[in-house]
Amino acid sequence: AKKHGDVLNRAAELASTGRRTLVLTNGDSPIALITFRERIRPDAAQTVAYFREQGVSIRTISGDNPQTVAAVARDAGVEFEGEAFDAQNLPEDIEALAEIMEQYTVFGRVTPEQKRNMVTALQLKGHVVAMTGDGVNDALALKKADIGIAMGSGSPATKAVSNLVLLDGKFSNLPGVVAEGRKVIANIERVSKLFLTKTSWALLLALTFGILAWKFPFLPRQLSGIDSFTIGLPAFALALLPNARRYVPGFLGRALSFTIPSGIAVAMCVIALRLVTNSQGWSMEAAQTGTMITMSVTGIWVLSTLARPLNDVKLGIFVGMVALGVLIFTVPLSTAYFGFSALTLNQLTIAGGIGVAGGALIELASRLQGSASKSAESRL
Repeated sequence: AKKHGDVLNRAAELASTGRRTLVLTNGDSPIALITFRERIRPDAAQTVAYFREQGVSIRTISGDNPQTVAAVARDAGVEFEGEAFDAQNLPEDIEALAEIMEQYTVFGRVTPEQKRNMVTALQLKGHVVAMTGDGVNDALALKKADIGIAMGSGSPATKAVSNLVLLDGKFSNLPGVVAEGRKVIANIERVSKLFLTKTSWALLLALTFGILAWKFPFLPRQLSGIDSFTIGLPAFALALLPNARRYVPGFLGRALSFTIPSGIAVAMCVIALRLVTNSQGWSMEAAQTGTMITMSVTGIWVLSTLARPLNDVKLGIFVGMVALGVLIFTVPLSTAYFGFSALTLNQLTIAGGIGVAGGALIELASRLQGSASKSAESRL
């Protein structure tokens, strides 16, 4: 019995260093104690550190001895206090399991069904869960997770139920995957605000001018020229830029909270200028040119708010679009094509001033929406 106790103590000691232990016996007598050491992937610690910096909470779950799992997790860079939780003591109730999942981060002796239940418990707490694995015992959890990630060397069943397969099996690819996903989602949100803002003011102008039976204040080709440097070209450029902004639920609400007030501001500017030009007797060409200048100022302002925070590339895009706008209004070939006319200093001041006033309202809408977004992110 003493010999058996010594063997068990030695096995526990080796397990605490991250080694798997196997005892060979002859009947009831132990003959040998064999150990297997886990090989930590060279990129594991770096990848774990990246996700920790990004605010991602990591859970390590394994079917191995809890002491072994705890040692391996520490070697991989997972930070936690105490020892791994023995899954043999996990409750079957999902809500009770969810509370334990919030308190502990490393689990050993986890069965395939428990892995699936753990994913369900985390989702119950409002988490978006990504699961990585390579064995058949991970298949249930991978299928249940919001994002299942299998290793290229994993079992066919594991790869079949996963959303993503790392063909080379390198964890270091995951930060790149996250960065690409964030870039796509964040840039779609940014670019969509440009187009939704235009949709808002276009709808308001169509209703207002239609109900009042006013002549529309610009020509289609004039609007196309303005759109080129306030929406079309910058949207294309911004969509391709890196964007590390974390995804935050509520895209539609954030978009509408900015685009509707901004659209109203632009529409108000156009209507105000229409009243001024009508009362002062501007020519049709001058009124159209003034309207386009006002809309250019507000459009550039919308672009400047959505391009923030500015860096060298974004600043270059912004300056380039402003320069293109100036050329459209000053180059003789362009003015002749779009039907723009030279304005007096007074007319230019009025059109530009109304545009700046609209820009101030857009700035206010941007700041209010930004504050709301920061509050939402802080609650995640």
